[in-house]
Amino acid sequence: MTQATVLQPSTPVEQRKTLATIAYWWDKVGIFAVLVLLGLFMAIMAPNFLSVDNGLNVARAVSINAILAAGMTMIIITAGIDLSVGSILAVSGVAGVLLWTSGVPAVPAVLGGILAGAVAGFVNGAFVAWLALPAFIVTLGSMTYLRGTAYSLLDGQPLIASGLGYRGLGNGAVAGIPTPVVLMIIVYVIFWFLLERTTFGRHVYAVGGNMEAARLAGINVKRVLLGVYTIGGAAAGLAGIIFSARVLSAQPTAGNGYELDAIAAVVLGGTSLAGGRGRVLGTLIGALIIGVLSNGLVLMNVPFFYQLIVKGVVIVIAVALDSIRRLSRPSS
Repeated sequence: MTQATVLQPSTPVEQRKTLATIAYWWDKVGIFAVLVLLGLFMAIMAPNFLSVDNGLNVARAVSINAILAAGMTMIIITAGIDLSVGSILAVSGVAGVLLWTSGVPAVPAVLGGILAGAVAGFVNGAFVAWLALPAFIVTLGSMTYLRGTAYSLLDGQPLIASGLGYRGLGNGAVAGIPTPVVLMIIVYVIFWFLLERTTFGRHVYAVGGNMEAARLAGINVKRVLLGVYTIGGAAAGLAGIIFSARVLSAQPTAGNGYELDAIAAVVLGGTSLAGGRGRVLGTLIGALIIGVLSNGLVLMNVPFFYQLIVKGVVIVIAVALDSIRRLSRPSS
């Protein structure tokens, strides 16, 4: 009697191999393919999306979130998080404008704003590295007190500075390219070099992959953590200077909610929330996806509250993709 062929379900090993294959190709081309498909969709659905002016507007709008996300990438690679980058942006912008209005020249005012961001990041890193406090709690607290600091410095009111000496950083152009975009490119070249071509970058990945193993290997884990939070704060400081230059004022509400867009860009770009792996160039593509999505929804006249729903779904999808990638990795 002929035995019927019985289809055997795939084994856990085969399922893991399938997930690993999907994760491999997603890491290679997936996020870029999403950007291309989203761009094509918006080109069809959103009027004037492909115009040169709109393209420049998208690039200019993306630049601030992308700079925030570059710093966030380095922090998340160490398995940390920084919820305070939006508040650091606000404080840094306020510091820069206050320095300018008090008579400080443009360059020192800009450097002062960036320094304010670096100091805020340093304080976060000190609590995380030296007191071993959870980064989520530390930066949640600093998100609140830094926002309060921005309000208190201005008595709760915006400070207009129409003659701001460094306004070109937000509204100028270099060879037809908006200055914020040029600064964004410079930031990403620097971060790519730090992560991919320096000993510090290798230590960042090592700390995120296994902090105890990194410590046993002789890496100064506390110094690495202090460094990444300080660098992330400096990046947020630069974003705050650019923001204040764009709006020609110090705004205590600046950067409100920007930390969510930055985290979404990082995770969409392939950086694992569990730490140890990620690419800063992937983060740039993630930031572009969020920028294109936001711009397209505006051009399509989608109400603001529906835009929030869409962006929230994107964040959940980003975290789900990160979870799938981690499940696809062989367990140690």
